[in-house]
Amino acid sequence: MADRIRKADYFSMQVSNRVGEAMRLLKGLRDNGVNLLAFTGFPNGRKAQVDLIPENTAALRRAATKMKLSLGKKKTVFLLQGDDRVGALANMLEKLAAARISMTAMDAACAGKGRYGAMFWVKPKDVARAARAIGAR
Repeated sequence: MADRIRKADYFSMQVSNRVGEAMRLLKGLRDNGVNLLAFTGFPNGRKAQVDLIPENTAALRRAATKMKLSLGKKKTVFLLQGDDRVGALANMLEKLAAARISMTAMDAACAGKGRYGAMFWVKPKDVARAARAIGAR
């Protein structure tokens, strides 16, 4: 299978940095029918930042309203999926470097059964150029 690279919406928000907070958030989203393509979270001072990448942005917004969540502004993330192999990310990174586009951050992992997945961010001003450079939809 060829690598699949696409743009997706994501939302960052601050939550309490307490035991069980991510579980409460994810359980509430699940109970409201929100499927996440990716989720990441990390401490940020006395709070924690969570990034939510929904399959359906409208569903996330509806759930956030019901749950009284304060979603941040919608931004763009790039999602990659493909067959795992040595240097799986190298071609994409070479294309970004050739276009002189820097990544803000990246998370990647083997997904099992010979697959990998990754998500990465660029500055908002570089999203359209990055999408062209790497062939993202």
